[in-house]
Amino acid sequence: MNKAYIIWPVIGLLVFGVFFWNFNKGFKEKQRQEEVRIQNERKERARQEIERRKKAIEDANVAAAERTKARKVKEIKEDAEKKAHDDLVEKRVKVFDDVNRRIRPQLERVKSDKEALLKEIAQLELQKKAYTDEETFLRNFVRKAEGNVKAYYDVLDKLATAERLRAEAEAAAAKAKKS
Repeated sequence: MNKAYIIWPVIGLLVFGVFFWNFNKGFKEKQRQEEVRIQNERKERARQEIERRKKAIEDANVAAAERTKARKVKEIKEDAEKKAHDDLVEKRVKVFDDVNRRIRPQLERVKSDKEALLKEIAQLELQKKAYTDEETFLRNFVRKAEGNVKAYYDVLDKLATAERLRAEAEAAAAKAKKS
C-alpha cells in the first residue's frame, strides 16, 4: 500500500502536467493574442478619437468661418444702414436749410401781410360798426319821420276840416245876415 501512496499522486501529477502543459501552451498564445487584440482596440479607439477630434476641429473651423462671414455680412449691412441713415439725415438737414433759406422770407412776408390784414379787418370792423350804428339811427329816424309825417297829415286834415267848418260857419253867418 505504500506504493499506492506514491503512484497515484505521481499519475495525478503526470495527468495534471499533460493538461497543464497543453493548457499552458495555448494559454500563453491566447494571452498574447488577447494583449494584441486589446492593443489593437486601444489603437483603433485612439485613431477614432483622433479622427473625431479632427472632425470636431474642422467643424469648429467651418463654424468659425461661417460666424466670421456672417459677422462681415452683418458689418457690411450695418455700415450700409448707417450710411443710408447718415444720407437721410444729411438730406433732411439740407432740405431744412433750403426751406429756411427760401421759405423763411416768405413766412416773414406772410406774417407781415397777416398783421396788415388783421389791422385792415379791425378798421373794417370799426367801419361796419359805425355803418350799423348809422343804419340803426336812420331806421329810427325814418320811423320817427314817418310818425311825424302822419302827425302832419293828421294836423293838415284837422286844419282842412277846421277851415271847411270855418268856411261853412262864415257861409252860414253870411246867410244868416242876409236873412
